[in-house]
Amino acid sequence: MTRARGRVGPLASSPGPVPELDVDALLDDRGIGIIVCCGSGGVGKTTASAALALRAAERGRRVVVLTIDPARRLAQSMGIERLDNTPRPVAGLRSNARGNRRGGGLDAMMLDMKRTFDEVVESQATPEKARQILDNPFYQALSSSFAGTQEYMAMEKLGQIHADAQRDGSYDLIVVDTPPSRSALDFLDAPERLSSFLDGRFIRLLLTPAKGPARMMSAGFGMITGALTKVLGTQVLRDMQTFVAAFDTLFGGFRQRAQKTFELLQAEGTAFLVVAAPEPDALREAAYFVERLAEDDMPLAGLIVNRASPEPSGTLSADEAMAAAARLRQREPASLTAGLLRLHADRSRIVQREEQLRARFAAAHPQVATALVPALPGDVHDLAGLRRVGQLVAGAESV
Repeated sequence: MTRARGRVGPLASSPGPVPELDVDALLDDRGIGIIVCCGSGGVGKTTASAALALRAAERGRRVVVLTIDPARRLAQSMGIERLDNTPRPVAGLRSNARGNRRGGGLDAMMLDMKRTFDEVVESQATPEKARQILDNPFYQALSSSFAGTQEYMAMEKLGQIHADAQRDGSYDLIVVDTPPSRSALDFLDAPERLSSFLDGRFIRLLLTPAKGPARMMSAGFGMITGALTKVLGTQVLRDMQTFVAAFDTLFGGFRQRAQKTFELLQAEGTAFLVVAAPEPDALREAAYFVERLAEDDMPLAGLIVNRASPEPSGTLSADEAMAAAARLRQREPASLTAGLLRLHADRSRIVQREEQLRARFAAAHPQVATALVPALPGDVHDLAGLRRVGQLVAGAESV
């Protein structure tokens, strides 16, 4: 298995062979306890995460897959009525090629962002203080819709699962499907962004009346709060001040856990897999993520190029097919064969374009091991479909 660490190299003018990602070696490596699947939205991260988790379980690992998937496709594919913040066992795992699962198992769960935030508050505050925070309208809005909260809570839940697994040995592999953010980098930036918000000047300003001496309530401060009242309204400002005063004791805990989880992601037992489609925007986002992982010294296992167009059968080139189609059209305008030749040419050009995009990525990142997954003719909706995707990712089957 090839793993990349450190900053990627400069653009190469004529790259050599792209190293192949050995997915099965990654899944079988007992030193790897966390696999994080990341990438831009719409590239198949959820399906890839579930397929990898299923394949690892059927190869003998005790796996839990954590997804953040608003479409809930994962639950349907795994035959579970619903997923929530509690791991649910997946039935129907089959024996591996050796005839047994060697104790492997698979649980699946879907992040409940607000419930996870509530659990953090309940674990860090006294029952009275926790109830004061949980009932506060400003907290309820923050925990449900604040930008970055979903990504932050995904990392919180990862930290919780890892700590529980270390304590009771329930899992030896955690597969994380990162949130469908506008940018794949949001997953890494969210802890710092939320921590900065909770510890920012505005929040500290709201906290001043509750903590500071009476002289702090100066005319200047009164003017500021007066302006805020006009903008936000008296009740909203009061809710925010009450929340901040109650939440102040938890600030340090948030920062400490964020740092601890960040260090966990940097550890040798973690492997990042960047998932991309063979499209310019998706591969550009994948390149950004590879660079960011290198800058943060996080272990990159490789790139999965998902939904690649399969090459059309035959040796006829796109230009040859178009020329033959043109000749047939001249003799027979409604020729079905000419239409098929044009279709062959279109598919060949799509494959060529995707190959050029992958070559460009490989030239810029020659050390990133890659797995190519051909597109399937239909959607994945059951364990058999996930199993086939896992085989394709591992290079154990062709379409």
